[in-house]
Amino acid sequence: MHAERYFEDLTVGDLFVFGEANMAQSEMMCFARRFDPQPFHLDPNEAAKTSVGGLIASGWMTASVAMRLLCDAAPFGSTPFLGRGVDELRWPAPVRPDDILTGTAEVIEMRPSASRQDRGTVRMRLVLRNQRGATVFSMVPSMVVPTRPKGQEV
Repeated sequence: MHAERYFEDLTVGDLFVFGEANMAQSEMMCFARRFDPQPFHLDPNEAAKTSVGGLIASGWMTASVAMRLLCDAAPFGSTPFLGRGVDELRWPAPVRPDDILTGTAEVIEMRPSASRQDRGTVRMRLVLRNQRGATVFSMVPSMVVPTRPKGQEV
């Protein structure tokens, strides 16, 4: 378990490096059957006939993988955080079967709450790359992060 990290433990420029996620074809197709049933996500033969030229992961699966990698990187330690929204959501390159994704999250903005002293908003630039270094996913999430409880020492 990770130690707790609060809003005031972070600074703009902090960089968190993710572990890896292997994009197994069977998992890509299972996700697609359930949530994004388009031919280029479901059937390698049909996908080969499309403009993407082969099977690719649903962008929503890639977003889910990004969330998992962010949680595993634990930028806030064991302190829970709440998403407020996402800006600049992009899928600049497709994710293919057996791609290995890794990435980073960099703190780009911090704002203490004007109305609640017990929290602040942290914006991060999150980027996933495949094993060839190509960016396959990026977003700028805004997260509500608790401040250190009163009386708790650093």
